[in-house]
Amino acid sequence: MEISANQVKELRARTGAGVMDCRNALEEAGGDLERAQMLLRAKGLAAAARRSGRVAKEGLVTAYIHGEGRLGALVEINCETDFVARTPDFKSLAHDIALQVTASDPRYVAREDVPADVIGAERAAYAAKARTEGKTQAEAEATADAQLETFYQTVCLLSQPFIRDPNQTVGDLIKGVIARTGENIQVRRFARFRLGE
Repeated sequence: MEISANQVKELRARTGAGVMDCRNALEEAGGDLERAQMLLRAKGLAAAARRSGRVAKEGLVTAYIHGEGRLGALVEINCETDFVARTPDFKSLAHDIALQVTASDPRYVAREDVPADVIGAERAAYAAKARTEGKTQAEAEATADAQLETFYQTVCLLSQPFIRDPNQTVGDLIKGVIARTGENIQVRRFARFRLGE
């Protein structure tokens, strides 16, 4: 099938991928733009997973102040080079993450950051509540595991649904930017401030 320059141009505009990557994805998808976009996304996410071990020491500290200065957040987000840190895509990601922290009040960056004693206490509380509702031990444990997943989505930034697109998590948002920039990106830390607290 012949792939036109307009098709490649449109796919590039949608994804930000390189010309040859777009052409190859369109050829593999038989000219279907939607399928080609999905193929590029899958390849980008796979590449993002490979990049996760690389050192990220450059980046930005970004602030978001809401309303009349009564609520705000500071976020340190890192990448591998200062070149990427200066790109609009990276700056937009940093702003969106600071906005997410301000709006959602997470306590931890990732699931791995939640202390074991906090997880144990939460699981025990969920299981005890389920047992008081008359569930068997196995049912109580299954209920506790399901509620623990909801707990992670509430308190862990990377597991939270992104406030501008609840169909993706903050972690998925970051992986998408990793796929476009070609660098490892990590949220190093954050702090949320509310006036009077």
